[in-house]
Amino acid sequence: MDFKTDKPIFRQIVDLCYARILSSEWLQGQKIPSVREIAVELSVNTRTVLSAFDLLQASEIIAPKRGMGFYLADDAVERVRGELKKEFFDSTLVETFLRMEQLGISMQEVVQCYADWSASTPEAPLIEKILIQK
Repeated sequence: MDFKTDKPIFRQIVDLCYARILSSEWLQGQKIPSVREIAVELSVNTRTVLSAFDLLQASEIIAPKRGMGFYLADDAVERVRGELKKEFFDSTLVETFLRMEQLGISMQEVVQCYADWSASTPEAPLIEKILIQK
């Protein structure tokens, strides 16, 4: 956790959970580490982890099973992608468009830059495949 950033710790924990879900470190339908385990791992208060879990529950990414802990939804990957996609379109892309306007960058320049990058980057086909799936 980056305690020096403006991003709240509970939001950083949500982002960490998203990363673990998308990387298949945490598998859909399976139990995830407990609030206490994550709090100890990250050296944060359990209430902070609970705040993150509340957000994950509200998005139906995790669900509690009485007496057993929290489990990932069977469609957790799709839900996480949906949340991140919404965040990207609502925030990141808007900021990018504003910056493009400030710098006088056209969409054609961006498309050409992406095409050049895609042609010279070995990972590009994988990235394109991922982008198409979203």
